[in-house]
Order: sequence, then structure tokens, then C-alpha cells
Amino acid sequence: MSKTLYIVIPCYNEQEVLPETSKRLLEKLQSLVLKNKIADNSRIMFVNDGSKDQTWSMIKGLCEENSVFAGVNLSRNRGHQNALLAGMATAVKYADMIVTMDADLQDDINAVDRMIDAYYEGNDVVYGVRSSRKKDTCFKRGTAHLFYKLMSFLGADIVYDHADYRLLSRRATENLLNFDEVNLFLRGIVPMIGFQSTTVEYERGERFAGESKYPLGKMITFAFEGITSLSVKPIRMITIGGLLICLISLGMLIKSFVDYFNGNVVPGWASIMVSIWVLGGLQIFAIGIIGEYIGKTYLETKKRPKYIIESVILDDKDISIDRNW
Repeated sequence: MSKTLYIVIPCYNEQEVLPETSKRLLEKLQSLVLKNKIADNSRIMFVNDGSKDQTWSMIKGLCEENSVFAGVNLSRNRGHQNALLAGMATAVKYADMIVTMDADLQDDINAVDRMIDAYYEGNDVVYGVRSSRKKDTCFKRGTAHLFYKLMSFLGADIVYDHADYRLLSRRATENLLNFDEVNLFLRGIVPMIGFQSTTVEYERGERFAGESKYPLGKMITFAFEGITSLSVKPIRMITIGGLLICLISLGMLIKSFVDYFNGNVVPGWASIMVSIWVLGGLQIFAIGIIGEYIGKTYLETKKRPKYIIESVILDDKDISIDRNW
């Protein structure tokens, strides 16, 4: 079985952590080569997602120092998922297996050994799954579990406690690139590929340096992106909710007539106002969700590229790219 491994790491303003990340990954790659688990033409590929600091300069410096490092520079910031896809689309031309992970060193790089073992056992997809969330705050742990349960309820095939730390074979990556949607949510798309898969558990650590690129606001946006990208159940729930409200309104209409003929009519300003506010809020909420889906359809029909690669550095050569996704 072919043994060329590419580790793809998206980077956005990661100058604080990049020196330590590159050092640890280089040591890991060298140890894997010595164990004959991977070929000596394996690479560590950093993807610069339009960073505003010295991230790209540092990546270029690493590539000049050691040809084991490779760099992909996007023309502008396109977001974590698109940067990840850009690196995979570049690496798949050379790699037999691709491991994706974040630059913050929270993912245990020692789990790569077991991922490779699982690949040699015939798995095309190996998910890195957190063994526990003890280090998370109660709020983050609770919202994470709520997110996974909600995604499951809405019909999305998603792996619990899995982020973007995974191994994909070449054929799995090639099939992933066939998904053309602009609104990317890789955690939900990868399971759609099929092929034999398994999980590898690991203990997630603290961020080594720098600030998290996913504060609460971005986490909520990311979760909403995933829900609306993978499921139409919210629209169906709105339809069912609207039908139930109509039935309740019909029942209240009948009750009003009965009260009128029985002489039990009592003018109630509060009840009218509450009804108006509740129904008005439901209507606005429903229109908002429907509008979200219409907006996504609008973006998909434009067929704009997910990212544009400005340059690629691989084996000390600056490679011009003639294809954008």
C-alpha cells in the first residue's frame, strides 16, 4: 500500500503558535518515516487563509529551511473550511493519505500513528474523536452536546465529538472534492462519502499559544451554517408549526363563538396583545429561516469559487496554480 502522507493545516493569524507547531509536526513526521509507516516524500502543508500577521512569511521561511514543509497561500481570507479544502485539493495530487488538523496543537498529534494504522487496515476515513470534554467549561460542554443532538435530530449524519481532525485516503479526498456546494460544512459532508471508516480517540489539550479563532459568535454562526447546509427539517418544522397554529386558532374561534352565545364575553386587551406578539414573532422567525435557505440557494446558483490560490510552495519551487475551486 502506498505510504505518502500529507498533513494539511489551515492557518489564520497563527504566528505565535507556528514555530512550535512546525517543530512538533516535523518530529512526528521524522519518527513515522523511521518506523517505515510513511514514505520519505511525505510533507507538512500549511495553508495561509489570508492572515494579517506574519504567518505567510513564516511559512515561506519554513519551506526554505526544509523541503518537508509546503505552503499554500490563498488570495484572501475564505474561512477555515475553505482553507482546509484548498489544502486537500492541492495535496491530493501528491498524497496517498491526508491528515487534516488545526494549527493550535489542541489535537494530539500522537493520534496520527493510530490513524495511519487504521488506514492500513483498510479504512478510507479515520475520524479523530475526543475521548472526553473534562477540560471544557460547563457552558461549552453543554452547548457542544446540544449541537450534536440537534444535528442528529435534524437527520444529519455526523460523528459525535469530532471536529476536523481526520485522515482521508486519496480516493476519499477525490470524492469529497466532487461535492460542489459553496456552503461548506465538512463534518457533515465527509460521512456522506461512504467507504469504510473508523474512529480514533484522543485527549484534546489546551491551545499552545495565541487566541481562539472560534469565539462564541463564530461558533453559533458555524453551528447554524451546519444545520442549514445539511438538513431541510427546519423548514418542515415551520410548516408543521404553522399547521398547528392554524388548528389552535380554529379552536379558539369556535370557543369565542360559544362564549359569545353563552354571554361569557369579557374584553381582554392583554390576551389580544399577547396573541399578536406571539404570532408576529413566529412569523418573523419563520421568514428568517426560510430566507436563510433562499440565501444559500442564491449563493449556490452563482457558482463562485470557494477560494482562489495565489501561490503554492512545494519542494522549494513556487508553483503557479491554474485551477480554483
